[in-house]
Amino acid sequence: MFRIRIVSTGSNNKAVQIVRKGGHSIKVIKHIGTARNNNSLEQLKKLAGNFIFRNQKQMSLLPEVVFGKQNLNSFHLTFLEDVEIGKTTHKFAYDFLAAWYRACGFSKLKEKLLRDLVIIRWLEPASKLRSIGLLKKYFNIKYPKNSVYQKLFLFNKLKEKAEATAFKYAKRNFNFTASVVFYDVTTLYYESFNDDELRKCGFSKDNKSNQPQIVIGLVVDSYGFPLGYNIFEGNKFEGHTFIPTILRVKKLHEIKNLTVVADAAMISESNMAKLNQQNLNYIVGARIANLSIKTIEYIAGKINKTENAYAILQTSKGKLICGYSKQRAAKNRSDRNKQIKKAMYQIKYPNQISRRSRFVQSNQKFKLSLNKLMVHKYELLEGLKGYYTNLRNVKENLIVSRYRDLWNVEKSFRIAKSDLLARPIYHYKKESIESHILIVFIALCLAKAIERQTNLSVRSIKDKIWAIQDVELIDRRMKQIISKRMVVSEEVKNLFPKL
Repeated sequence: MFRIRIVSTGSNNKAVQIVRKGGHSIKVIKHIGTARNNNSLEQLKKLAGNFIFRNQKQMSLLPEVVFGKQNLNSFHLTFLEDVEIGKTTHKFAYDFLAAWYRACGFSKLKEKLLRDLVIIRWLEPASKLRSIGLLKKYFNIKYPKNSVYQKLFLFNKLKEKAEATAFKYAKRNFNFTASVVFYDVTTLYYESFNDDELRKCGFSKDNKSNQPQIVIGLVVDSYGFPLGYNIFEGNKFEGHTFIPTILRVKKLHEIKNLTVVADAAMISESNMAKLNQQNLNYIVGARIANLSIKTIEYIAGKINKTENAYAILQTSKGKLICGYSKQRAAKNRSDRNKQIKKAMYQIKYPNQISRRSRFVQSNQKFKLSLNKLMVHKYELLEGLKGYYTNLRNVKENLIVSRYRDLWNVEKSFRIAKSDLLARPIYHYKKESIESHILIVFIALCLAKAIERQTNLSVRSIKDKIWAIQDVELIDRRMKQIISKRMVVSEEVKNLFPKL
């Protein structure tokens, strides 16, 4: 049986040893250390007790003799039948997302409720009322209902500070130079048929044009990390959201030279003129199908179905660059053949037409026939894509490459809508709607920051961190509650932010 022995040294200090009696002699098993005062003596005795607890095969009948009554509780000596399993929590998932919230800099907003609503939006998106209940259920974090709704009317005032925080994080961690940004819009509709000053019916990307909605304009970097956003009335034409949002971002972050990349919906001569007036560069998609057949024939002949060959024209909307892609050509060809097949069916069975194909035409006697000019036009357009820009001395392949990065905005919208459930929105007042979008914006920043470091999706991260639980162990004999966390693998540890 191991025991702790304390002996005096020649210098009047105390040596702590672990000994075992064998026959008529005492054998020193391990020398723990020498104490020069009472505090260090207590620490050495605890170390000795830990050694005995871990290395002695037989448990002592009187553990207080070995460890001392004052140290007994620290070793949690108990019998299995005295232990009950209490509640489990997901505090690890909370700690993980709180660490990323701090790493992204949002703790400077100094709003604990905002942080907690962002975390629960990440883990289990729900209404604010249910979110309060989930915070209590999963993390034992309690908020009074009334104070939550009061603060929601104030969070929208933190918008610019949150955007500035995201901007600084992108510059610090992603080598973002603020020279190129990407812009797109989406719509979020309501399960309602009553509109107001903000929620209005308009063109819906969710095919819900008969229901009120809001329009969100989002600015991101080339990897889809959010830099800023604007909220517009539901009936706002997306082309009219472009200039106000870009100018706001430029002013807020004091950017001198800025190039904006956006899709063809942002195209208009007035928009291009305003961008030029503000000394802003742009790369936007072009709808070359709207050009004259003569121009399309020139572009197709110039490129001649050759990869990395470009046709360049000067237009009132800026320089038009057209390129060719074999992959796009294959898709265009397949779509065109389907449309021709549909057109031939409609010509054969005219009474069954609900919506006429673009390749069907009618003469003065209302007789249907195949529109061969339209078929020819789309044969010429096969594989072609156009881009307007006012950039000078920039190679065509770089313009095209920059435009292709625009898919990252669409990916960010998908994360916001599917993983973070930006919609449905359970708010009707302007201030609380703005606060809701702020919560989604910060949650999206966390998602893109984590995705960039780990190369894992939001769903994969959720699965990994949610699986690790903290279990409450209740010792009835000692009247203690001990919390133990499941084993955290090195893989999961590496998911934490690298500062």
